[in-house]
Amino acid sequence: MSRISRWFAQHWVMGVALLVLGYLFLPIAVVAALSFNRPSNRLSYDFNEFTLDNWRNPCATSDMCDAVLRSAQIGFIATVAATALGTLMAFALARHRFRGRSGLNVLIFLPMATPELVLGTSLLALFVAGGVPLGFWTIVIAHVMFCVSFVVVTVKARLSGMDLRLEEAAMDLYASEWQTFRRITLPLVLPGIVAAALLAFSLSFDDFIITNFNSGTTVTFPMYVWGAAQRGIPPQVNVIGTAMFAIALLLVLATTLRGRRARRAALAAPVVVGQTGGRS
Repeated sequence: MSRISRWFAQHWVMGVALLVLGYLFLPIAVVAALSFNRPSNRLSYDFNEFTLDNWRNPCATSDMCDAVLRSAQIGFIATVAATALGTLMAFALARHRFRGRSGLNVLIFLPMATPELVLGTSLLALFVAGGVPLGFWTIVIAHVMFCVSFVVVTVKARLSGMDLRLEEAAMDLYASEWQTFRRITLPLVLPGIVAAALLAFSLSFDDFIITNFNSGTTVTFPMYVWGAAQRGIPPQVNVIGTAMFAIALLLVLATTLRGRRARRAALAAPVVVGQTGGRS
């Protein structure tokens, strides 16, 4: 019994972590399994029969693919804009001291802490009062607004964890500011920027509440799923969800591997500069 108790005391944290991960990934596993299902009827969500037809013809419902493409377009534009603005703001907040910096840090968290219902209705009132027609671009503006905060927080956390001595060492070894940024700072902060971009795209792609208030007649993928739920969700929706998860997982793995190589290269960079860039 003492051996069992000792083993349990040493591994209970890992056991709890595995249970939490299983709880988080169980819905994803169910969606992946249902993507290979041929339902018995339109309103059935039980696994009835294995099939590959859903993957062979993911656009069996043309309206769904149009909604997916529209959500991808909105997500891409919102991600690029939010990532650019948020990264610049994160560098300013993490690397510079200026009046109002503490207040700005608080304001950054407001869109994250405000309920989406409040944000959606506020933006709707703003667009209506300004005479802006609701549609594709009002959705983009709304998504950029709430994605910027998540980008700032993610990139700022990455910058806060960086070792500034690496940049100082490169500058001491006669690297210019641009060379230091390109070869030291950017490779180290790039995983945080990519993670922020992936987070922003995910938030934009699956947003429903804010989009529903400011979409006009534009139908995005979450709005299509909400409407289809009343008459039966097509199994191809599970295909889209599984494919999105697989793409995000591959991007995260690729970014992690690239970040590890960049850290090793950054640690070796000062040695290389000292051998080739010293003054005679």
